[in-house]
Amino acid sequence: MRYEKQRQKKKRKWKVVLLLLFLSIAGLLGYSYLQYQQGLSKSLEKAESNSILQKEYEFNGKKDRYGGINILLLGSDSRGEEKARTDTIMIARYHPEEGTYKLISIMRDSFVDIPGYQKNRINTAFARGGPELLRETIKESFDIDIQYYAIIDFEGFVQLIDEAFPNGVEVDVEKKMSRNIGVTLEPGLQRLDGEHLLGYVRFRYDAVGDFGRVERQQKVVKEIGSQLTSIQTIPKLPKLIGVVTPFINTNMDTGDMLYIGKDFLAKENRKIASLRIPVDGAWTDTRVNGADVLEIDLEKNRTAIHEFLAN
Repeated sequence: MRYEKQRQKKKRKWKVVLLLLFLSIAGLLGYSYLQYQQGLSKSLEKAESNSILQKEYEFNGKKDRYGGINILLLGSDSRGEEKARTDTIMIARYHPEEGTYKLISIMRDSFVDIPGYQKNRINTAFARGGPELLRETIKESFDIDIQYYAIIDFEGFVQLIDEAFPNGVEVDVEKKMSRNIGVTLEPGLQRLDGEHLLGYVRFRYDAVGDFGRVERQQKVVKEIGSQLTSIQTIPKLPKLIGVVTPFINTNMDTGDMLYIGKDFLAKENRKIASLRIPVDGAWTDTRVNGADVLEIDLEKNRTAIHEFLAN
């Protein structure tokens, strides 16, 4: 009789535990959904004017041969042009089993074969055939498989930075910058809001031109990744995704973004390795039809990419 009472008491206890667990999960999901909707409503109106964000693109990407998840990141400040070029071309790579994060920046003036068209700067592939033609161009030139794409409007970058870092992102600005970036930046260590940080990563009017801009873009990505450790970002993740979603055209669903973002923020060691293409010693400056381009050594750059991804 006593044994029977103890067993019933244990059953009731487990029922209470399961009920509390269920309520906690339901509460967490409800909170996450609310946060996501808040972020979404905050950005929807501002993103409606950009036709690139509303357009549906074909993308026939495949998984990386090394087991990683490759995402073609494209930065755009288009305001409805019929054939907009992309200002930034990056491949972000996450390897779930190894827990590694890598970033490849491809210089937009790299002179390569564009499938179905003549040789041209690589960023014209997007203007002619969207992210799919750019994916095919990268595959043909460098033999990289890319599973996802994400076109990010620069206004979305500003909104995301201001939401995630209300006090700004700490950056050491190496020189005075103002030409064609909409803001003026003074040299020195400082905290930049979204608008000024965007100006910093877009500046290219100095002796090193686009090479300096790519270096700053990679520097900022790493800084953002590093500084995320100093704030309680995981609870804010649903809202951050809601804020940036209207400014992104992507074939990734919200679950994919949450999965990758949660893993990145939850790890203690989240270093981001980076590579610039073309690599040093594998390109030459040249002019084609009056335009400055980078004539690149495909074999050297292809080898550098595969060594970078495999190691």
